[in-house]
Amino acid sequence: MKKKENTPQKIASLIDAHRAFGLPKPKHPLVSLLNGPHSQMVVRPLQNHAIGFYKISYKPRLGGRLKYGQGYYDFDEGGLLFVSPGQVIGSEDDDDIVCSAYTLLIHPDFFLGYPLSKNIKQYGFFSYSTNETLHLSEEEKATVIEIFKMIENELNSRIDDFSQDVVISQIELLLNYANRFHKRQFITRKAVNSDLLQQLEKTLDTYFEDERSLSEGIPTVQHLAETLNLSPSYLSDMLRSLTGQNAQQHIHQKLIEKAKEKLSTSSLSVSEVAYALGFEHPQSFSKLFKIKTNLSPLEFRKSFIL
Repeated sequence: MKKKENTPQKIASLIDAHRAFGLPKPKHPLVSLLNGPHSQMVVRPLQNHAIGFYKISYKPRLGGRLKYGQGYYDFDEGGLLFVSPGQVIGSEDDDDIVCSAYTLLIHPDFFLGYPLSKNIKQYGFFSYSTNETLHLSEEEKATVIEIFKMIENELNSRIDDFSQDVVISQIELLLNYANRFHKRQFITRKAVNSDLLQQLEKTLDTYFEDERSLSEGIPTVQHLAETLNLSPSYLSDMLRSLTGQNAQQHIHQKLIEKAKEKLSTSSLSVSEVAYALGFEHPQSFSKLFKIKTNLSPLEFRKSFIL
């Protein structure tokens, strides 16, 4: 049987990754730090492949190909890119290893027995796409490089009972700084993100005005993210920074607004309102309405009339 050309190659381990990219065998099977400028790496380009580990790369120059949303840049000191296990990346992403000053590869098993094994899932930027890169200021760049150097020194030192504890603490420090810098980025791009919020509102209004909810159901976070050319995780984080609500909560708020409008200006039954908004079951609509307003749809209609 002919193999499908689009089937991504699976690269489960760091050893497989080094072999696939034509690099020497890693010193540690679960964690590896590639220092581009010092190692003079020659990396083989790969087609689509799914990795089984975390990847964090610092690129001193992002270039024009990596665009952020509307093509907005707030700093030109390079940036950080994050990839999580299971993500599919392609030959363009391979360039991030070639052009990176540092690329850190960490297998999930390295975190086993440590709180970071679960806590790492709380860092939403691992689900951002490459066009949502974290752009660094000069001070942020210095901090990031210093942490990479600490990790590099520790990995190159003699292994002892404390080695893993120290490296994991350093990785956690890098992630916490990245989290802080991402929050800063949302603030410095507030004007740009406000424009995206307006586009989001327009997209939702058009969705209901065109009655797409009747045939396609409730608008999803994935649909909104694709419309705005953002990843779902970035969309939620952006909205949370602007409104205090994630993308799903924002959709629910819009649903309640539209429901109130229909309940107060039409004679549609509760079931008809539910179906018009994209709910498969009226009970689900009534439950959400009650949670958000402390009133049932019928109670709201009666209170509005009175």
